[in-house]
Amino acid sequence: MAETLTGIHHVTAIASDPQRNVDFYVGVLGLRLVKQTVNFDDPGTYHFYYGDELGRPGTILTFFPWPGARRGRQGAGQIGATAFSVPAGSLGFWTAHLSAAGVAVSGPDVRFDEDVIAFADPDGLRLEIVGDEAAGMIPGWDGGPLPAEHAIRGVHSVSLWEADAALTGAILRHTLGFAPVAEAGNRTRYHTAGSGVGTRVDVLHVPDAGPAAGGAGTVHHVAWRAADDAQQRAWRERVAAHGLRVTDVLDRQYFRSIYFREPGGVLFEIATDPPGFTLDETPDALGTSLKLPPWYEPQRATIERVLPPIRVPAGKGAHG
Repeated sequence: MAETLTGIHHVTAIASDPQRNVDFYVGVLGLRLVKQTVNFDDPGTYHFYYGDELGRPGTILTFFPWPGARRGRQGAGQIGATAFSVPAGSLGFWTAHLSAAGVAVSGPDVRFDEDVIAFADPDGLRLEIVGDEAAGMIPGWDGGPLPAEHAIRGVHSVSLWEADAALTGAILRHTLGFAPVAEAGNRTRYHTAGSGVGTRVDVLHVPDAGPAAGGAGTVHHVAWRAADDAQQRAWRERVAAHGLRVTDVLDRQYFRSIYFREPGGVLFEIATDPPGFTLDETPDALGTSLKLPPWYEPQRATIERVLPPIRVPAGKGAHG
């Protein structure tokens, strides 16, 4: 088993209106909707997966959109912000693009020698875009709705809000093998052994923030990458040996998952890289139709009646 996880696999958040969510993440942020499926624990609700053109691990942001969901509350024990990587010279494009779309943007600010802008999605989910030197080495989606040279390359990092940052830091270092690499004010940055996007996590010490409450506009969990089933089983044993309660392996169709909470309360997942989103759709057809796992196929007619219809925004690489 690798001594450290290699990076972020995906981040999952909660939204309210499904169409508004698709309009923002495809139409404004230029991500590809790579899978329309359902919440496997609540099949009357969509589960949307956004990412690069193939939904590669490290590029994926997913949503459970519950129509009419109440707004959550930001606080300790929660992921406070999700950051995307773009090439270092692209922040001017993104500031102008988001402003033209009516999105309020703050920054740029400098964080650990990188320029960062901050904004929120329509549900209030806190997002950031980081000018990342490593992102410039990764090709942008040439078939996407935004210019490939400025396109989002993947998840840069997540920021964990913690009432006791030391407890969380100990789990990151001693259980998951992350290394602390920088500190400024109440923020400590940890790095995985991987390279490229999705290899950083920041821990913010916020003892006066108050407890978080889940709901629309909040992150549900962050998933870390395991190369395969064997590595995931080894990580499960290691996490359990460090005194954390970890679930059995769950089949999520496009990857397999285990879940546990770190001491501060943030829900962590370890997900396998394979089999990926081309399991049941060709690369050209990703995200164009509702896909259900085999155990829900007998209920397809009922599920399709319950789910509101959606339209994927048009673009040179988008499918309607």
